[in-house]
Amino acid sequence: MAIGWLTALKTIPWTDVISTAPVVLDGAKKLWHSVGKKPAPGDPTAVPAPALLKETPSIAELQARIAALETEAADLHGQMVSSSELIKVLAEQNTQLIRRIETSRVRLLWVAVGTAVTAIVAIVAIVLATVR
Repeated sequence: MAIGWLTALKTIPWTDVISTAPVVLDGAKKLWHSVGKKPAPGDPTAVPAPALLKETPSIAELQARIAALETEAADLHGQMVSSSELIKVLAEQNTQLIRRIETSRVRLLWVAVGTAVTAIVAIVAIVLATVR
């Protein structure tokens, strides 16, 4: 299982992910601002009427239908707002995760360099000890 994760992590183009993270975050923020500021639709004026009505509906039926459509539109707007908020939060988390991964990568590089230097010093010490 660990080999699968390592393979997946090696195949991910981290430079592309890191370079596009701010773009994703900006896009999510723009979506949140554009959707979050819009008021919930309360008066849909362009509701298409059914094409084939066999009889003329009464005013009460039309008002009930309009009320149902307004409720449905308000529900859809609420879902859209919550979805865009979720996208914004996920984009921010993605940006934080990428920053942490980049920090870990740099630290790992420093640890690898330190390990290599320590190994070279140890080998030189062993060679000098055996020569004397």
